[in-house]
Amino acid sequence: MNKILPFATALVLAAGATVFWPNGNSGSSLTALGAAQAQEGEVDTSIVTEMALGDPDAPVTVIEYASATCPHCKNFHLTVFDELKENYVDTGKIRFVYREVYFDRFGLWAGMLARCGAPRGADADPAQIEASQRRYFAIMDMVFEQQSDWLNADTPAGIADNLSQIGRTAGLSAEMVDECLQDADMAQAMVTLWEENQAADDITSTPSFIIDGQKYSNMNYADFSAALDERLPEE
Repeated sequence: MNKILPFATALVLAAGATVFWPNGNSGSSLTALGAAQAQEGEVDTSIVTEMALGDPDAPVTVIEYASATCPHCKNFHLTVFDELKENYVDTGKIRFVYREVYFDRFGLWAGMLARCGAPRGADADPAQIEASQRRYFAIMDMVFEQQSDWLNADTPAGIADNLSQIGRTAGLSAEMVDECLQDADMAQAMVTLWEENQAADDITSTPSFIIDGQKYSNMNYADFSAALDERLPEE
């Protein structure tokens, strides 16, 4: 289980000009990612759409906190999540909410990539939000499945190229990926919202789960299923 170090998010923001994403106008030039540039004044976190699956009126809500670079999070999504989705999300028993944790700039990049093309905020058209959520989870599936591959690069630029390839495989154009990953307002909003959620739910490690207000650490399917069943109404 990955432990969240003190001031981890601050370290991401303090990375300064070392946080980069390739500029779409040139294969070799780099552009500073907006998350490295703390902005003055209020940060509008409402532009960050909550990513969720399942019936909004389901009797139980599960919130997962996970990092795209966390191997334990990868293991959960490869060994537990599909069965959980089939038996509890798709059957209307739970609403599953995914919230990103940022150990490093690469996890932030992956989150921005998965959100590429998503409408900004809850006031967007519901059909657009639903479509973007489906695309988000499809891309995150690829991010976890290929985690060891896209992180296996000697430089940040190499990792950026690997993530960009995932985006293109998912149907995003190179220009669209480049534009999304240079969205300074979105990067800052995502990091700020993560800080707020971390404090509110006392998240200290990943993956962590909030099941109807109670926090759990990483679980196998049997334990997860038991925790859900005791909260679900009898059929």
